[in-house]
Amino acid sequence: MDGKRVVWAKQLPDVYKKLDEIDQIIGGHLEIGLLELVKLRSSMVNGCAYCVDLHTQKALKEGESQQRLFQVSTWHEAGDLFTGAERAALALTDEITDLGDRGVSDEVYEEAAEHFDDQQVAALIAAISMMNLYNRLAVTSELRPKRR
Repeated sequence: MDGKRVVWAKQLPDVYKKLDEIDQIIGGHLEIGLLELVKLRSSMVNGCAYCVDLHTQKALKEGESQQRLFQVSTWHEAGDLFTGAERAALALTDEITDLGDRGVSDEVYEEAAEHFDDQQVAALIAAISMMNLYNRLAVTSELRPKRR
């Protein structure tokens, strides 16, 4: 191999289009700022530089503060910088992204269910799972952020 990897979305544009359609459906059930925080956190946990860059830029365009974006990596230590609902969504993100042998704990799931209705919890689960898929596709394809 010559060191260059396949960019999955270029080789399977129909798959990318369908995944984007699913993302749009999910996005219709959650506030965009929360969605970008969740996508950013998942990307941080998975070490996907491309997606960290992409969702940081999207969050900034949506009006998110730099301070909060910097703190997503340490959200659990950031005190009241994040709302209870955001903290619950970030905790759910951490547990879905790193399932390990334990899966998602009842405590984390119930905390999310206290802040979001059933449809929103379902959308969060789908959004986090989709982001994990995107992270794996980008990391495997060795996508990198471009210097601005």
